[in-house]
Amino acid sequence: MAKIKFTAGRVTGFTCPPDKAQAFLWDTEVKGLGLRATPNGKPTFIYQSEYQDKSVRLTIGNPGAWTIPQAQEKARQLQRLIDEGKDPRSLKADALAQSKAVAAEQARKAQQEAAQAVTVGDVWAAYIAERRPHWGERHYRDHLEKSRAGGEPFKRGTGTTEAGPLHSLMALPLRDLTAPLVEAWAAKQAQTRPTSARLAWRLLKVFLGWCTEQDAYAPLVVGSNAAKTKKTREALGKAGTKKDALQREQLPAWFAAVLQIGNPAIAAYLQALLLTGARPGELLALRWGDVNLNWKGLTIRDKVEGERVIPLTPYVHHLIAALPRRGEWVFAGAGDKSLTNPAKNLNDACRVAGVDHVSMHGLRRSFKSLTEWLEIPAGVVAQLMGHKPSATAEKHYTVRPLDLLRVHHEKIEAWILEQAGVTFDAAAEPGKLRVVAG
Repeated sequence: MAKIKFTAGRVTGFTCPPDKAQAFLWDTEVKGLGLRATPNGKPTFIYQSEYQDKSVRLTIGNPGAWTIPQAQEKARQLQRLIDEGKDPRSLKADALAQSKAVAAEQARKAQQEAAQAVTVGDVWAAYIAERRPHWGERHYRDHLEKSRAGGEPFKRGTGTTEAGPLHSLMALPLRDLTAPLVEAWAAKQAQTRPTSARLAWRLLKVFLGWCTEQDAYAPLVVGSNAAKTKKTREALGKAGTKKDALQREQLPAWFAAVLQIGNPAIAAYLQALLLTGARPGELLALRWGDVNLNWKGLTIRDKVEGERVIPLTPYVHHLIAALPRRGEWVFAGAGDKSLTNPAKNLNDACRVAGVDHVSMHGLRRSFKSLTEWLEIPAGVVAQLMGHKPSATAEKHYTVRPLDLLRVHHEKIEAWILEQAGVTFDAAAEPGKLRVVAG
């Protein structure tokens, strides 16, 4: 084995002959310090000695990272350990293990700190993204609206939008969302917008329940569910029973006002809402592919059963057939998208008709109320409206085909139109309808 005084030139110029597996060069100044090279690798400082009558070889490092004096000093340190009866290999392994343990602990603390800093808004966004495929469009928009920052200009008129009830919670760390904090939030929101806050609270309860089921967020949720407390429920109060609905004697004026609406899609939508008893969002989501002209049926995307099929009654058929097919939506608005705000037109129609305010959901309530004038089985009305069956016989023994529903539904439609003084030729070709409101 060649022994020379290590110099920078000799170290960098040392190579292994191609016919050998490895080659060594040893330093004359520090016993045991060597340079090892392979045909395909770069030279490496090593240290070789004996410990308990057995050869010991340790790697020091690459000459690109270690200077010759540094390598010499490291070799002397290793020799001193051997002289003290210590195995440098064990010490190196212990040091490496300790270094890994320190690194692992640092990583754990960093991860814990990062988790502790996760805000309600961060998790809210992840929650919405994960759950959106399981929600309807209205439910999805509720989550956006109740958490929005506000401050955006109104699309019509002057002023800016108000921040949603949940927005003040979004910047908080999730771990800080405690029951007392939610109770204080509820008490404040109840003073100015209790109805909106009640919906926001319900969304928040479900959100926190979802967090407790996620491995990443469950450790950050304080208690079982910070939003489920008696104080919060009492602060927000109970929602009043809504009773807005059209009365039989109001039908002529209401239909006359709706038929004067300049937008055919909105006029058709509001009439169909009353005549089908569907939920407002269900009809807004109606696509042309959901209209079956052969079997005269409408497939409604139902939040209870997933979907239900109801009859396409004659008058509603005429209303739909008269609408232009500008896209996938039956009741299309600007840009061939689904209508977004028919409520304003409904309010205007009610004002023109001299009718007290009736909401879009109030039209669904009107359908149910008006059927009380007819001898329609309660189960039929519930099936048309998409309500869950309320009795064992309804759940398990009563199966009504579309044609049987049609008998009752057409009777309901004909009676409502008769009370409204609306006449039309049911035998006329759909889309060529001439309606006369008395």
